[in-house]
Amino acid sequence: MANEINTALKSVAEKIARYVEDVSEMTVETRYVDLGQTVNFEDALPAARTEIRLDGDCATVLPVRKNDAGATVVDVDLFDMHQQNVATAIDYRARMMDALLQTFKQAVSR
Repeated sequence: MANEINTALKSVAEKIARYVEDVSEMTVETRYVDLGQTVNFEDALPAARTEIRLDGDCATVLPVRKNDAGATVVDVDLFDMHQQNVATAIDYRARMMDALLQTFKQAVSR
């Protein structure tokens, strides 16, 4: 019985370690297609990209353009949509990590 528990705990710990490694860096990419042409989602082009590491470091790349005055500006609507995608991804990762933690706690308490 003790051997079975140890094997189960080891299995759960290995799965959690693999998952944590998989989510240690998360990339969120917002893409676009040109509606003026035949839409092919396979040809979608990146419009914004954010990389978030588990240690809290992050980097975002946003396209910019020059306005009539020559100043660099970001498309606010695109940025807002991208931020929503990033928030959704962070929330999902947090819920999955919590579910794994709860599974581990249940396995340990048996």
